[in-house]
Amino acid sequence: MTLTRILSVVFLLGALGLGYRLYLGVDEVVEEEKRLMRTEARIIEKLQMLRDAQVAYRASYGEYADNWEDLREFIADGEIWIIQRTETTELLDYGKEETTVTYDTLGSRRVEDSLFNERKYPDFNLETLNVVPGSQGKQFEFFADKIERSNREIAVFEIRDPAPINPERRRNNNEKALRVGSRTDSSTSGNWE
Repeated sequence: MTLTRILSVVFLLGALGLGYRLYLGVDEVVEEEKRLMRTEARIIEKLQMLRDAQVAYRASYGEYADNWEDLREFIADGEIWIIQRTETTELLDYGKEETTVTYDTLGSRRVEDSLFNERKYPDFNLETLNVVPGSQGKQFEFFADKIERSNREIAVFEIRDPAPINPERRRNNNEKALRVGSRTDSSTSGNWE
């Protein structure tokens, strides 16, 4: 064998090895990105469930729950009232209309059965609802208060991921951490929407 053939084989093997290592490096990044997306999807699903529970809590008590224990107790033992609204419009003699609204309470359903039924959430577990997926047991941060806007007090809440796994969300003191609600505005939107 000549020196040219030996060098060609060595360079070919080196190029194949380098190409394989490059493939593994790119594959690792892609797999990590997929893992982050799956984990964030689970976090978002939990934040949506917590938002639904907060909205129901506010409908029952007039304010948002400011801690997990109050919200958990409401989900486990609380009830949502089923109310029927009926409007009757009557034409008055002078051409004006008068509308009468009546409300009738038809019954109630448990919060857990109504919001988190098995058909909608087959794997629902109340005991782990406040645990952030992929965080080794860390819990969501809860905040609820009343702020003044236009001389009126409005209830606000925020539930956020305290330690995001995504490096992009950890920048600037977790500024872009997944959260639902707002501390400064009457919003129930999530920052992923």
